[in-house]
Amino acid sequence: MIPAKFDYVRPSTVDEAVAALVAGGDDAKILGGGQSLMPVLRLRMGEPSVIVDTTRIDEMKGITDAGDAIVIGAGVTHDEVAKSPLVREHLALLAAATEHVADRQIRHRGTMGGAMAHADPAGDQPPVALAMGASFTIAGPGGRRTVPASEFFVDYFTTAVGPDEVLVSVSFPKHTGWSAHYEKLNRTAQAWAIVAAAATVRMDGGAIAEARIGLTNMGPGPIRATAVEQALVGASTMAAIAAAAEQAAEGTSPTEDIHADAEFRKHLARTLTKRAVAKAAGIS
Repeated sequence: MIPAKFDYVRPSTVDEAVAALVAGGDDAKILGGGQSLMPVLRLRMGEPSVIVDTTRIDEMKGITDAGDAIVIGAGVTHDEVAKSPLVREHLALLAAATEHVADRQIRHRGTMGGAMAHADPAGDQPPVALAMGASFTIAGPGGRRTVPASEFFVDYFTTAVGPDEVLVSVSFPKHTGWSAHYEKLNRTAQAWAIVAAAATVRMDGGAIAEARIGLTNMGPGPIRATAVEQALVGASTMAAIAAAAEQAAEGTSPTEDIHADAEFRKHLARTLTKRAVAKAAGIS
């Protein structure tokens, strides 16, 4: 299908992009990698009046070491994130989850910022941002603001980014020395997750000293399994990990569809959490 007619703007700065969004009104849309927007345009599920292409904005590119955090521009591709030495050293969980995003073609075109702003509940990276305590820098007509991941994901496909705002970058606190694993169940390779569990742990003397757990597709947005995190402290056996993982479905509200009902998704959350934690901790 041919998309509806729209105007096209390609700014070179964040301020220019914000100005274009303001001028375009509520119907203006941001274009980054285009892997979420283009299908919407082709199917005419959305008919924006103007497309604001951010691919020439240098500030939204690059991965930098900010001391106690790694800052990733919203325009950095999934492939760049997964292969970045900084990410692999300090954000092992983000690297692991990003390797599961779609297929190689999409990872080379799609951007991490675009995936975060799209906020698909089956997306692989939002639960990582939530679990690791990431923060989001958003620019708008009133200036810039920083929003923690706990407040960024609002509802299904809805974030704290307003219609006249641009997601500039995402900052992840360093988790240097933490091991990680992303356990994902999907029907076919490269498909969206039916459920997935993201786990990163800090080991001390063969036991888990700290843990961060994020769940994919267990509600309208990413879920942080805080009860599991607390129960894992001191765990050094598979039995202890399994007992902690039994709490993974607490506070979740999974949907029902052709792939799984709510009870099966809760079962998957417990099972995949156990597997992800065990593999991250190296305990069998």
